[in-house]
Amino acid sequence: MKFEFATATRIVFGAGAAREIGTLSAAFGKRAMVVTGANPSRITPLIDRLTGAGLDVMIFPVSGEPTTDLVQAGVEQARSTELVISIGGGSVIDAGKAIAALATNPGEPLDYLEVIGKGQRLENPPLPFIAVPTTAGTGSEVTRNAVLGSPEHRVKVSLRSPLMLPTLALVDPELTYNLPPKLTASTGMDALTQLIEPLLSWTAIPLTDAVCREGLWRAARSLRQAYEKGNDTAAREDMALASLMGGMALANAKLGAVHGFAGTLGGMYPAPHGIICAALLPHVMAANLTALRQRQPESPALGRFTEVARILTGQENVTAEEGIAWVIELSVALHIPSLADYGVVPEDFETIIEKSQQSSSMKGNPIVLTPGELENILNQATTTG
Repeated sequence: MKFEFATATRIVFGAGAAREIGTLSAAFGKRAMVVTGANPSRITPLIDRLTGAGLDVMIFPVSGEPTTDLVQAGVEQARSTELVISIGGGSVIDAGKAIAALATNPGEPLDYLEVIGKGQRLENPPLPFIAVPTTAGTGSEVTRNAVLGSPEHRVKVSLRSPLMLPTLALVDPELTYNLPPKLTASTGMDALTQLIEPLLSWTAIPLTDAVCREGLWRAARSLRQAYEKGNDTAAREDMALASLMGGMALANAKLGAVHGFAGTLGGMYPAPHGIICAALLPHVMAANLTALRQRQPESPALGRFTEVARILTGQENVTAEEGIAWVIELSVALHIPSLADYGVVPEDFETIIEKSQQSSSMKGNPIVLTPGELENILNQATTTG
């Protein structure tokens, strides 16, 4: 047995943990770029704690998902700072992570991006980077990649390096208490997917297995509760921890066809990442289960489908199909729309499949799916919801 497991240098988790942001950040320098969402006023209390600790703060707002152009603009500004702090959802954290990495390395984003870029290795350590998530879904606070969109290529791909693991992940469930139901649903389904896919992936290792099992159990019991009763602090804590665990898992084991499709679909259509994952998840699970039974009946992954079903349902005597049915039922309860609602049409399937087959995540799927099987997944994800 041989494997590697890496995560953020330091993780601080707990309700109220974000109140320590000033003291924790000051240890890395005085000039900070703070990457935020489109409305920086939402994090004014945290900015005040940073300035109160003596930091000189420069705000860099991010509207929507990060693109190569946006990151390059951030890099030019970040070169005059000593550290980068991202306070926001996955897009904000990915933007800050990429800015911190490229601020100390020559060239532009395409020099380092996989699939569409040159895929060069980062040679210099990034600026110290602190991730403070305000949603519970992406787990980007503990991953070694940043997902960037390239409008030119109409795809989202990763800037990836072991050097990009955050210096500090500051995870405070209190920051998610006011998430609206729709955002709770989409980010929560992303977290759920990022716990299921690494557990089913052929690249799974014992440590990611343990993390996925614990996180999946928490997400299964609390995602719907957080959606229906947003003020349930225990459910919010569970989802913040599930998101963190999903990030730890995907950073050390690959994902699968859901995320293989998601990068392509996210680059081609205005659909939130979590919604894409939710729309695809049960159909990818079903396709993988059928393909494994037909072509690899001795695969140990088949037993894992049953294990996932037991965790999701909380019942011992269930089948893999009942686990998939549970995911479908949850998606209905969370009012997840179909991909067709975002403009995905059969005429685009060939292009979507061709692009998706090149993705890093697709290569982590428990079995190689045929173009016909991938087309069937897209058909189902665009006709149900």
